[in-house]
Amino acid sequence: MKTMQLTVNGKAHTVHYDDKTMLIDILRDKLDLTGTKNGCGHGACGACTVIMNGEAVRSCIIKAAKAEGKEILTIEGICEGNKLHPIQEAFIQAGAIQCGFCTAGYIMTLHALFTKSPDATDEEIKKVLEKHLCRCTGYETIWEGAKLARRMMKEKITL
Repeated sequence: MKTMQLTVNGKAHTVHYDDKTMLIDILRDKLDLTGTKNGCGHGACGACTVIMNGEAVRSCIIKAAKAEGKEILTIEGICEGNKLHPIQEAFIQAGAIQCGFCTAGYIMTLHALFTKSPDATDEEIKKVLEKHLCRCTGYETIWEGAKLARRMMKEKITL
């Protein structure tokens, strides 16, 4: 077993891992942050998306060792106490939740995009969303939720 340091949702952690451990395993199994889901296990669906040093990444294909010393943000870390993040609020308002399995991945991807580019164009939003899979929707409510989230974040709207 190896040991590493990483910061998740603003808190420093020391975790033990082996060479086969993936970042998602650290988050879910070692830190009990189960909002990040393992949908496909090979980076295709996006359900496992988290933010690592400001970039949206698929945690199911990131070896744990690559996270050493990094800043990780998960869905559990974007709320302020009991107050939901505007992207979460927008998804609720747009009805983009459905079963919820893929939702955290979408929200984290949009969080990374809007943090870097608050004025992201429709095309930029579509480009990041098309890298995700949802088995419940026709994607229209997710698209509407993403556009509402952009507006809410830009205008600092809270519901």
